[in-house]
Amino acid sequence: MTLYFEEEGEYMLPLECRKTAEEVIEAALDIIGCPYEAEVSILLTMNEQIQEMNTEFRGIERPTDVLSFPMVSYPEPGRFEFLDEREDCFNPETGELSLGDIVISKEKVTAQAEEYGHSILREYAFLIVHSVLHLTGFDHMEEKERKTMEEKQEEIMDCINILR
Repeated sequence: MTLYFEEEGEYMLPLECRKTAEEVIEAALDIIGCPYEAEVSILLTMNEQIQEMNTEFRGIERPTDVLSFPMVSYPEPGRFEFLDEREDCFNPETGELSLGDIVISKEKVTAQAEEYGHSILREYAFLIVHSVLHLTGFDHMEEKERKTMEEKQEEIMDCINILR
């Protein structure tokens, strides 16, 4: 797996952010059953910057905790068979599946960890898991989708042993 990792802003989370992200993404993709080596980009930023992106891409004028920008549209969440017939989803230089981009607000990670009464590590890992699920076709717009996604999030968090 290749992780393109960037961090902006002076505020730093008290974690090994890159290492944690790599471990969480790899575990999530294994649990989801992704049969390919993959590449993901993560940007850790501040509320002001993520609000600008949220406004631009979603029309919502407030900061959010995480944004996901999938490179592939999945006909069925977590099902990769259709990709065997496509070449446009793979990096031609590495052969890795290009999953997409994740943007996380470091300020939201800290605030939500405090609000929910768990560690910053748990919140950071959860947001990555949530986003990886989006990058692999999962969503939570409808009740059935939401329930499926929440169950998968819980399964992954349990497997990586990062609990509340």
